[in-house]
Amino acid sequence: MHRETGTWERFGCSYLSLASMQIGITRMTLATRTTLNSLGFAKAPADTRVVVAMSGGVDSSVVAAHLADQGYDVVGITLQLYDHGAVLGKKGACCAGIDIYDARRVAEIWGFPHYVLDYEKLFRDAVIDEFANSYLAGTTPVPCIRCNERVKFKDLLETAKDLDADCMATGHYIQRKMGPHGPELHRAEDVNRDQSYFLFSTTPEQLAFLRFPLGYLLSKDMTRAMAAKYGLSVADKPDSQDICFAPDGNYATVIEKLRPDAADPGDIVHVDGRLLGRHTGLIHYTVGQRRGLGIGGLTDPLYVVRLDVEAKQVIVGPKELLATRIIPVREINWLGDIPFASQAEWHVSVKVRSTCPPRPAMIRPLSDTTAEVELLDPENGVSPGQACVFYETGGSRIFGGGWIWLGA
Repeated sequence: MHRETGTWERFGCSYLSLASMQIGITRMTLATRTTLNSLGFAKAPADTRVVVAMSGGVDSSVVAAHLADQGYDVVGITLQLYDHGAVLGKKGACCAGIDIYDARRVAEIWGFPHYVLDYEKLFRDAVIDEFANSYLAGTTPVPCIRCNERVKFKDLLETAKDLDADCMATGHYIQRKMGPHGPELHRAEDVNRDQSYFLFSTTPEQLAFLRFPLGYLLSKDMTRAMAAKYGLSVADKPDSQDICFAPDGNYATVIEKLRPDAADPGDIVHVDGRLLGRHTGLIHYTVGQRRGLGIGGLTDPLYVVRLDVEAKQVIVGPKELLATRIIPVREINWLGDIPFASQAEWHVSVKVRSTCPPRPAMIRPLSDTTAEVELLDPENGVSPGQACVFYETGGSRIFGGGWIWLGA
């Protein structure tokens, strides 16, 4: 295939913006001048091996094709995470049968090796089982974070190193920038595509090995335009919307198959003690939920304010009871330049769910991995099991984050 140059210029990027993308970066040393390639290595692209995590979607396909077009030694790897026979042909599911085919087709077109690794058992043990157990414990899990943390950026990353790769690239929309103390994690240029909430647990060691070529693009339209330029059949492929092992969005059905007792019925109880109705399993409810409670006919709207696992009760009440200011956080991954517990207080912005913008907060470390987060303004519906991600106030840098929990 004919390889063209100047890809980024063709999509509205100036040479100055190329520099911000670590393309054509030069650094001066005391003795010599060293030119780095676009992935940050002082050698030719042909001598730089990069493993690309390929889901079969348009994002990772563009990353692989673009790096191959630049002349890198590309190796594509697709993970079979779930029984693709169960999701074959269903839209919105990654790592299914059609996605494996799409990834392989990109590799064939661009002439680089592609491997499919069977990670089904690892994925179930590391992600799906915890997902089911979390719902049974009355929390609302985020399995995509655990997948990145325990599968893609752990086991797959080690596989990339075993293949003598210099780095691993993914199609995530997030930026890796070099700071005075080493690589930093920053939000994507396109805030509507930013995936930083799902990548807060990336460690400094992992960040040193990872690359995110799409984080610098200004829109998803640019990604699709590049896919069309490279002749990729996935150029118009819909984005994944659901968790891969529940492609129709019906999480409760998946959990019931894994944990048959998850659908045990119980009472719906008002915070004042009144019995309002019955439910068909706690797995159908989350903190902050208003619709679908099955207790119609009441004058004032009610919300799920708590799930009592022991009593198998859904506790409902008025909206004002959802307001939360103090949030206990644990399993903190810190990406700051100095140790987390070295300061009594950090002034940052935080996101307590993927769909809400960062809001001002103070973090008070209790240890290297636990803290109390105080929101300057209360947030409704803060749910145990979700992530609390730390951001630079007024900036793009991510300082890590942790998991919201019930506390003592």
